[in-house]
Amino acid sequence: MASGDVATELTRHLIVPVVVLDNPDAAAPLARALQAGGLPVAEITLRTPAGLSAIRQIASTPGLLVGAGSVLSVEQVDAAAAAGARFAVSPGLSRSVVERCREVGMVALPGAVTATEVQVALELGLDTLKFFPASIAGGPAAIKALGGPFGQVKFVPTGGIGPANLGAYLALPNVAAVGGSWMVPRDAIRDGDWGRITELTADAVAAAQAAGKDN
Repeated sequence: MASGDVATELTRHLIVPVVVLDNPDAAAPLARALQAGGLPVAEITLRTPAGLSAIRQIASTPGLLVGAGSVLSVEQVDAAAAAGARFAVSPGLSRSVVERCREVGMVALPGAVTATEVQVALELGLDTLKFFPASIAGGPAAIKALGGPFGQVKFVPTGGIGPANLGAYLALPNVAAVGGSWMVPRDAIRDGDWGRITELTADAVAAAQAAGKDN
């Protein structure tokens, strides 16, 4: 899957589940639960030691697009790429991380919430950016305002997003998708409650579709 195809897939699905795994053995059943709920994409964060192993397992799941989250260094880019991640999400904007992603063929999705950060990202050749933490960085109003001077940029807001405000973000023309963890609660993963995750995922997909987003 080429870089352009990865970006298209993220936009098409509208929601990127942000997953924190404590046990890599949960990766495969989690992937199946997401697919069963109609959302074949996952961002596995590198916040826990299980992250890379989980990415490696999910990368072998047919039809599921997996990326690495909380990518903070060039070394993590290399490790995530070796594990099979197709995109790398960072909380902030790092030139070295973006450039390394390009070198290894991964889509970089760095965080940017200010006009300065967005402008630097454009200079690095990026046009799709994470907006984090969305809920305390201005929410939909801030993203709408950035659309004025940066009409060519699409955002993937993450942080504080759930069923109650999903529609407000997806209604914006400069929002490509949203990231969130409400459909993959950590306790459900811990307990192996895959049915609950599938149900929450299906509800999230239905809510996104109901928002009337036209991609």
